Amino acid sequence: MRPRTRAWVVLLATVFALLQLANVTGRDTPDSGNYLSYALSLRGWDKRAVAAATIDYGCAGRASWAARRQSVDVIRFRRPDPAARVMAECRAERWRRVEARLRAGQTGGHTVPFTRERFMRIFEARPGYPVFLLPFLTLLGVTWGVWAAGVAVTVAGGLLAFLVLRTLRAPAPVCLAGQGLYYVLPCGTTAMRPMAEGLMLALTLAAVWGCALALTGRARAGLWLVGGSLAALFTVKHSQALFLGLCLAAAAGLLLVRRRGRGGGAGAGGSRPAWALALTGCGAVLGTLLLARLLHLPSTAESVQDLLTGHFTRPDRARPWPELLELEGHFWVEWLRRQLWQPLFLVALAGGAWGAARRPAAGLFVAAAATTGFLTQAGHPDITIWGDRLIVLAWLLPVLGLPLLLEPAVRARVVVPAQERADRTHSLR
Repeated sequence: MRPRTRAWVVLLATVFALLQLANVTGRDTPDSGNYLSYALSLRGWDKRAVAAATIDYGCAGRASWAARRQSVDVIRFRRPDPAARVMAECRAERWRRVEARLRAGQTGGHTVPFTRERFMRIFEARPGYPVFLLPFLTLLGVTWGVWAAGVAVTVAGGLLAFLVLRTLRAPAPVCLAGQGLYYVLPCGTTAMRPMAEGLMLALTLAAVWGCALALTGRARAGLWLVGGSLAALFTVKHSQALFLGLCLAAAAGLLLVRRRGRGGGAGAGGSRPAWALALTGCGAVLGTLLLARLLHLPSTAESVQDLLTGHFTRPDRARPWPELLELEGHFWVEWLRRQLWQPLFLVALAGGAWGAARRPAAGLFVAAAATTGFLTQAGHPDITIWGDRLIVLAWLLPVLGLPLLLEPAVRARVVVPAQERADRTHSLR
C-alpha cells in the first residue's frame, strides 16, 4: 500500500472515530446490558457489583436521551433538566427486577438476571463479544470502554472492506470508497452499538477477505482466515457461523458449476480454491451443529419459542412451526411494503449486486455474506426489533459492490492522466 493511500485510510478511520464523540452514551439497546454484565463478570466481580455497573450505564444513557429530547421539545424545553429524575427512576425500576430474581435464586451464569433464566441462556452461549469487550472495560472503565470497543470494531470493519477490495485489485479510490461506505451506511451505525453485531460484521468481512485471498492465488492464507473467522463467529453467535458456512459453501458450489459450464479450470488457481472453500463452509456447518449439540446451546426450536412467546413471557406454543411460517408471510409482505415506501435499501442492494457481478467469482462470496443478513432476519420475523440490526449484514453487498460498480469511471480518471503524462514524456525525448 502506498504511503498516500495509507494516509487516506488512517484519515477516514480517524475522522469516523472523532465523529463518534458526539454520542458517547445512549447507544445501548435492551440486549446491551446482557453483554456488558457478562463482560464485567469475567473480571471476577460479584453479581451485585456487576448489576450496579450495568444498571448505571444503561440508565445514564436513558437519562442523557431524556435530557436531549426535552432540550428540543417546543413545549418543555424550559423545564428543569430531567436527567436526575430519569436516572433515579430507571435505577429503581431495574434494581427491583434484579433484586427479585436474585432473591429467587437466579444467580447462575455470567449475566445479570434482568429477565427469565431461559432467555438469559441465549446470551450465556455468546461469550465472544464479552471477551472482546473485556480489555476495553479494564483499561478505560465502563462508559469509555464500551465506546472505544465500538470504535475499534467499526474501524476494523471499514479496514476489512478496504482490504477485500484491494485484494480484488481495485484501484485505491475504489477501496477507500468501500471503507467510507462501511462507516456511513447502517453497518457503521449498528457496529457502534454495544451488541454483538459489530463483531459479527467484522468477522464476516474477514471471511470474505479470506475468500478473496483464496481466489487470487493465496489459498493457504485465505483458507486459514476463513476457518478462523468462522470459528470466532461460533463464539459470538453460533447461528451466524452456521449461516455463513452454509452460504459460503453454496457460493463455492455455484462457482464450481459455473466454471465447469465454461470448460473447467478458468479463473485464478483453477477450481481448487473453490473446492477448498466449499469444504471449509461445509465443515463449519457440521462443526457448528455438532458443537451446539455437545455444548447444549439453545436450539432453533428454543429460538422460535422465544420469538413467539415474547421472550418466554407467555406459555410455549404447541405448534410453533406453522405459526412461524404464517408470521414469516405477514412479515415479508410488510417488510417489502416499507422498503418500497423508502426504497434506498433495495436500490443499494441492486447497485451492489450489479457491482459485485463485475467480479463474478468473488462477487458470489460477497453475495453469500450479504445473504446471511436475510437469513438472520427470517429467523426473527419481528418488525419491532431495534431498527434493522438483524438484516444489517445484507448492507455488505452495497459496501463492497457499489465501489466496484464505479470502478470503470475511477480507472478512466486514473489511467488517462497517467497515459497523457507518458505521452508528454515521450514527445520531449
